[in-house]
Amino acid sequence: MRPKDPAFMTRDAPERLEQTLCRASDTLAGEMGKPLAAGLYVVATPIGNLADITLRAISTLARADIICCEDTRHSRKLLGALSIRARLLTYNDQSGEAERARILRHLGDGLAVALISDAGTPLISDPGYKLVAAAHANGYAVFTVPGPSALTAALSVGGQPTDTFLFDGFLPAKAAARRRRLQELAGVQATLVFYESAQRLAETLADAAAAFPGRQATVCREMTKFHEQRLSGSLEELAAAARSQPLRGEIVIVIAPPTDVAQQPVEDDEIVAALGREMASGSVRDAIDAVAEMYNIKRRRVYELAHMLKPVNRKLGRHHDETPSTKKT
Repeated sequence: MRPKDPAFMTRDAPERLEQTLCRASDTLAGEMGKPLAAGLYVVATPIGNLADITLRAISTLARADIICCEDTRHSRKLLGALSIRARLLTYNDQSGEAERARILRHLGDGLAVALISDAGTPLISDPGYKLVAAAHANGYAVFTVPGPSALTAALSVGGQPTDTFLFDGFLPAKAAARRRRLQELAGVQATLVFYESAQRLAETLADAAAAFPGRQATVCREMTKFHEQRLSGSLEELAAAARSQPLRGEIVIVIAPPTDVAQQPVEDDEIVAALGREMASGSVRDAIDAVAEMYNIKRRRVYELAHMLKPVNRKLGRHHDETPSTKKT
C-alpha cells in the first residue's frame, strides 16, 4: 500500500470533511428552498454509482410535481434511496401521442415535470426526443439538469481523441445491416462511439475489425459500477479476447479515428487496387480524390499510379486528360 503523504495527515482532516459535508448540505438546502419554475426538466441520473447524482438533480426531483420515467419500478428504487416521493408517469419508446398530450396538459397547467431515463442522460439513446420537441413546439420552458452519461464517461477514460467524435448509438442487430453501417462510417474522421449488448460484443468487434483494420479501440464495461472494466488494444485483439472470454453487462465501444493508422505505409499495389474499385463506378478524378483521402496520402502519388490503369479505362470508353490538381495535399 502506498504511504500517505504526511502533508495531508493533519489532525483537522475530520473537521475539514465535516465542513465539506456542511457546505454541500447548505447548497442542497438552498436549492430545495426555492420554488421550481414550471416547465420540463431533463434530469440525468446515475448510470451505476448512486453517489454520481448531482445536488441539483436531487433538488429538482424532490420538488417536481410529476416525474416521467421509463419504468416506474426502476425509478422508485432510485427515488426511494433519496427519500423522494413523487407522482410517477411512465414515458418510454412505446408511449404514444396520447401520453405526450397528457404530459403537455400538465405543463400547460403550470406544473414542473421532470423527465428521467432508467440511467444516464435522457434522449442519449433513451426515450424523450418527441416529448422535448413537443414541449418546445408548444412554447413550454425546457431545462437541462446535466450529469452522468455512459457516452461521456467512456470518452473521458477511453484514451482515444475526443476533440471530434461521432456517437452512433446501437449498431443494427442483424449482421448484414451492421456491416453496411460500419462500412459507411469507415471514412469518418472522428472517434466513433457505440453502445452494444454483451451478447453481440464479439460479433460487433469482429465486424468493426474488418471495416476498420488496425485501429485502436477501448471496450468500457459497467461504467461506474462495482465491476467496471476497460480493455484497450487493436480491434482484432479485442475481438479475439471477446470470443475467448465473453463479457457481461453494459458495454461502450470507443474506436480511434482513421488518422491513427494513416501513417502506416501503404503499398502501391493496395493503392492501385483501391483505384480500380473506385474507377469502376466513377471518374478517374473522383477515384484519385477518394483514394488519397482514404489512405491520407499525397494526391500526386495516387495520380501517378492512376496512369497504370488508364489503358483499362480507355477500353471502357473513358477518356482522361487530367493533370495533377493543385488541391492541398
